[in-house]
This record gives sequence, C-alpha cells and structure tokens, in this order.
Amino acid sequence: MNTFLTGTIACRRLAIAVLSQKLLLALLTLHLAAFSSHAADANSPLPSLKEAVASKEDLYGNAAMRQPNGPSYEFFEKLLPSLHYVNADFQHYPIVLSAPNSKKKSRLIANGSGINLRANTRSWNELGTPVMFRVGNDEAQYGELLQRLTGPKFAEGYLPIVELDYVHNGANYVQETFASVDPAYSSNAVSLTQFTFKPGTAERTDKGRMVIRLDTREPATAEQGRLLNAKGQVLVWFDSHWKWLKDRNVLETNFKDKQAAAIAVTTIPMPASTPSPLDANGYAHQRQQSVDTWQKILQQGMNVEVPEPYVNDAWRSMILANFSLINGDRMHYSAGNQYDQLYEQEGSEAALAMMFWGYEEDMKRLVVPLLDFTRKGLEFHQAGHKLDDVCRYYWQTRDAEFVKSLRPRWQKELDRLTKGRAVTNGLYPREQYCGDIATPVFSMNSNAKGWRAMRDTAALLDELGDKEVAAQLRKESAEFHQAIMAAVDKSVKKDVKPIFIPNALFGEEEPYDVITGSRMGSYWNLMVNTFIGSEVFGQNSELETGMVEYLQQHGGLFMGLTRSRPWPSFWISTGNLNPLYGLRYVRTLLRRDEPERALVSFYGMLAAGLSRDTFTCGEGCSIEPLDQWGRQYYCPPNSAGNAFWLQTFRRMLVQDWDLDEDGAPDTLRLMFATPKRWLEDGKVIKVERAPTTFGSVSMRLQSKLSQGEVIAEVDLPQRQIPKTTLLRIRVPDGWTITGAESGSQQLQPDNQGTVDISTLKGKVAIRFKVKKS
Repeated sequence: MNTFLTGTIACRRLAIAVLSQKLLLALLTLHLAAFSSHAADANSPLPSLKEAVASKEDLYGNAAMRQPNGPSYEFFEKLLPSLHYVNADFQHYPIVLSAPNSKKKSRLIANGSGINLRANTRSWNELGTPVMFRVGNDEAQYGELLQRLTGPKFAEGYLPIVELDYVHNGANYVQETFASVDPAYSSNAVSLTQFTFKPGTAERTDKGRMVIRLDTREPATAEQGRLLNAKGQVLVWFDSHWKWLKDRNVLETNFKDKQAAAIAVTTIPMPASTPSPLDANGYAHQRQQSVDTWQKILQQGMNVEVPEPYVNDAWRSMILANFSLINGDRMHYSAGNQYDQLYEQEGSEAALAMMFWGYEEDMKRLVVPLLDFTRKGLEFHQAGHKLDDVCRYYWQTRDAEFVKSLRPRWQKELDRLTKGRAVTNGLYPREQYCGDIATPVFSMNSNAKGWRAMRDTAALLDELGDKEVAAQLRKESAEFHQAIMAAVDKSVKKDVKPIFIPNALFGEEEPYDVITGSRMGSYWNLMVNTFIGSEVFGQNSELETGMVEYLQQHGGLFMGLTRSRPWPSFWISTGNLNPLYGLRYVRTLLRRDEPERALVSFYGMLAAGLSRDTFTCGEGCSIEPLDQWGRQYYCPPNSAGNAFWLQTFRRMLVQDWDLDEDGAPDTLRLMFATPKRWLEDGKVIKVERAPTTFGSVSMRLQSKLSQGEVIAEVDLPQRQIPKTTLLRIRVPDGWTITGAESGSQQLQPDNQGTVDISTLKGKVAIRFKVKKS
C-alpha cells in the first residue's frame, strides 16, 4: 500500500488537457450512446456512466453476467476509453524499455514523442538525456494529434518491441523502438529506434523529413555517427541517413520512399570507444536478439493458448513486462517513478504470479530480498506475507533443502508472529492501519495474515520433519484464531446488511454505507480484500459471505475492480479504481466457485485496468475519461497489477486449494472458470506445463458441439496425488453436458459440467457428451 490516494502532486501541463465539464459530459454522452441498444437483458438498456459510478452496486459488472455466455472483453472494452494520461509533462503514459532483470531502464513515451522525456513532477524520476522526435518541415511533435496515431502496439501482439504509425501532412512516419538485450548495451539501458517513411497519395503530402532534438542545455558534438556530451561520452548513435545540424543542435533526415533511418539512445552515457550497435546491419541483429531472448523466456514457463487472441497476447506481454520490471533480483513495484522499489505485499504478489506461471527458479532469487525487506510500523503485516511466500514456494516445488536454507530468514518472522501477541486480548499490539494511514489500530488485516501464516507454517514444518515444533505451532495458531474470532464478535456490525467487519477492531471503525464516499472507506476497501483472502472467517462461512456481499452492495466494485476515492489533486474526478488490491477478493470468488463474478473482474481488468494493446496498469486509475482518447492513471507500469490479472487467469484454468483448511493443499480443480464462448464449436483450449502443488499438469479441450461432444485430454500430475481432482467443461449457453466417459469408465457430470477424475492416472482422454438444451 503506497501513496497513490494521498498524493498531492502538481501537474502543470496535464491541467491544460482537461476538458470543461460541459464538453466532457457531451463526449461521455456521445461515447455511451452506441450502447443504448446493448441491453442488460431484452428490456433493460445499460445505465449511463454517471449512473454506474453513483450506484452502490456494480451495474456494468452485473449487466455483463446477464449477457449471452456471460462476461466478455467485447462487452466492457467499449464502455470506457483506454488508460492513457499520466501526471507528467510528457502527458502520455511511458512504456518501460529494459532487458530482462536489468537494473537500468529507459522509457518511451506512448505517443512516440521521444525517449526519456522529462516529467518535471515529484512522482517521476528523470532518466538520462531526453531525446525528442519531430516530424515534417514544421517539426511537429511525433504523435501530438492522437486521432492521427495508430498504436502503440507490440510486435506480434506481445513482444516488447513498440510499433507506432503517425500521419503528418498526409504521409506516414512508422516508428519501432525496443531495448537492447545485449549485455554490452543493456547495462546502460540502450534503446534502438527505427523510422520508416511512407509517402501519401494526395497532391500535398509531406516529402519526408524528421529531426531529433536533445533536451539539454549542454551542446552535443557529432563525430563518426555518434552524439557526444561534454565529457566525450556517447548519448546517441545514428546511422548514415542522418546528418548533424550543428547550428541548431539537431539530427535531421530527409527520407526517400520507404527508407528507414535508425538511432540508438543511451540512458547512461557510454564511453566513446563503445562500438555502435547500429554497425554492420546492427539494428536488425539487435532486434532479432531481442526477439530470441523474450521468446526463450516464454518457452521456460507455462504455455496457454485460448481461442481469444487478445487474451493470449495479454498474458505473454505481462509475463515479459514483469521481467522488465525486475531490478536484479528484486521484484520492483514499478520503474522510472517513485514506486521504483520493493514493497512487501505488492512484490510478493508479483513474484508469486511468476512462480504460478512456471518461473520457479526466478522465485528462488526473488524471495530472498522479500524476506530481507522491512518497513517500520508494518512488521506483523509483512511477516504474514513473507511466510506465505515461503509456504507457497515449498508446496509448489517441494524443494525442502532450499526452504531449510532460508530458515534463518523466515524463522525470525515466525518468532515475531508467535511471540508478539499481547496477553490481554491475544492479538498483536496496535499497528498502522495501512501503509498510507499511520493511525495505530488493532488491525484485522495484520492479525488475519499472522494467523494464516502460523497455520500454514505448521503444515510446512510437518513436511520438513519438525513434528514437535509443528504441533506446538498448530496449537498456538488455534488459540490465536479463537482470540481473533472473539475480537471479531466484539467488533462486527450486525445491524447493517450485509454484516460489516472493520479493519480497526473494538469499535474504532464504523460501517461505510457508500464505501468510496470517504477516504477512510476507500482504505477499508483495500484492506478488506486481504483479510477476506486470509480465510480467517472460515471458507464459505456466514462471515465470509457477508463481507463479500458488503463489497458488492456498498460501492466497493466497478467492473469487478476495487474502487477508491483519490485525494483531490490532478485527478479529473473522485471516482477511481485501485484494481491490483482486489486480487484476494477474486481469488476468494474462484475458491467459492463463483466463476461468472470472477470473469467480470478478469475482463474488467483487461478492458478498464490495462492500456489497450500494451497492457500497462498503474496503482490507480480514473473511471471517467479525460477525453475520448483516454483516462488517467498513476505511475504505470505496475508489476502487482500485472500479477492481479496473471494470477486470476491461471486460477481460471488451474486451481490447487487447501479445502480442508489444514494448511496443506488437497484439491486440484481444472478448467473451473473458463468463459463459455471458449468452447463454441470447433474451438480449442490448450494448457501446457502448468505447475501445481501436486506437480505439472497439461490439458487440451476440443469442442465438437456439432458432433455432440467435447474431448478433454489431460496429463495429470504424478509427483503427488491430490485427494480430489475435478475437471469442468463450461459449454456455451444453450448446451448441456449429458454424460462423460474415459475409456470404459463412466463418469457422472454435475449440472455445471464437472466430473470427479480422482481415480484417473497419468495421460487420460475424457469424452463429454453434449446436447442442445
């Protein structure tokens, strides 16, 4: 939890772009008019944006669930424009350019206007020498008019090679930019850009001219295809298509038809003796090296192919984006801004997402800095996350030796949790309400996380052979749970419906009728996700159900995403989203087997919580648009936001749960929350090398509805055998599963298309019989 909601950062140029309220209302009305014919059901048109924002219920999310085959990206993506604007002088969001795990990174501005441009606000770091791109004889800013810009998009839909196409004076200026992954250059965050000119067909079109300007007071000198600073260090390399205009301090090129001109920009200046990465067809070589490097990373993890190309692009892009945000062995929250550092909760969720997607070796190196991290005032909260990281790592890998080697690090956290409870009430002493709110409270969040960590670590110690310590810890965690529930009983508000449980226990926090009607309500909304996710109230209990429903009925959600009320500063309104903090709410939905609500969050994030085609998110974002081109968001990119979506997607396909609540996983559920449209006739879902707490699983589902069947091929885990293994086939509306068989064995599907395959072993084929309802 960071300073997004409390920030008062000035935004000098962004204010210029804010439309008048009358114009904004007109744009929103025009934008939503196209949806008046999209009914929530046959007789119910969608509410307006104003109505949806004002409602205590998630009107758009509820409407999505009533659509044929349930929630979809297509339903949500037209309701709001993309995320785009940030509180910086460069206005348009930055795209991080980095080799995997590099400690040095650069940024490309999303409209293509330049590399490492100045932000001039407190929340952003200044990187290197700003390099500005200008087009035409008038030297207009590249990408200045968004209606003339196509992109940004990624090569092949997901590789971190950014493609843009800008029309100026009737001609196209195509731009491609990527980070070098060559260690000789990635150490200094060198990025390469190539411009290609395509003349227009009209009589008066641009003849093809560009200039590149360095935003620095120090004059540069040009020498042998290099721009050097006063120390003789390389700032930019350029190919033979450019010439240096010394009197104007700019690089200039006059294009011929379809000619390409390339540059390479250093973020950290390099010695003049460094060979140019552009020499000897260097741009093409560097590009291929980049492609090979990123593809190799993807090949090392779980592979998923679903019949929705945008989803396939999204998961690949976000995996690679998080490798770009890793700083050495530290899973940083963001890059190039105030969040370019490690945080316990956010860093843990991001690292775990990587592990859940098969990057277990990377988790080994990422977990050590997380265990060493500390932030004063939140020690119990942090200890819970640290032990959760260790337990989840063990169950997925069963790597007892590595976990034992880490014991000096995690044992002190366990000691903190076991020895830190007060004699008077059995709880931890007062701790900060959260990272942004220093008020000390008896924290439901910290106590719930601490209890869960103690219970789960007892199961871990059993596995490690430390039976006596495990038994004592299990006893202490049970006593701790009794103390927590006694505190809950004294604190729960049963006179409101659904029930309300505060984060500040013992009467120090009242219910929020409209959760985001106040700043503190917004923070409660972030915290409640974590203690619901701890399962401290018991799975599917009255208390858990009440808290889930409180979020749903008191303004906690919009498009399935966690809402917030920002501190008034540069934001266009007070109706915002903080999507990443809803991860444990969605995880709870999936464990409770509420797939349609989980899909609202999945597609809501894809449409409203991530930038279109580049899949970047921030800690927070506005709901209302700044203009028809986009909405505001804060300090993108965000590794934990990526983790929210990646973890959710993985659990839609593969779920490994501890359903008997003893700290050890026991149940494997497969394909439990896939969108129904993914099994329309002829479509295929494929999952390869999905790691679970029982071992790797692979699956292939092929829909043959026209032939009355769906074929499932499953390669089940063999390292450990779950107590229960379930497979579900979610067919489109209008179809029903009538039976299933594997070889000669008959299986009995329930009314959701689920069969128990616990008795099957190894590679199996299952034929589901289907018919029209």
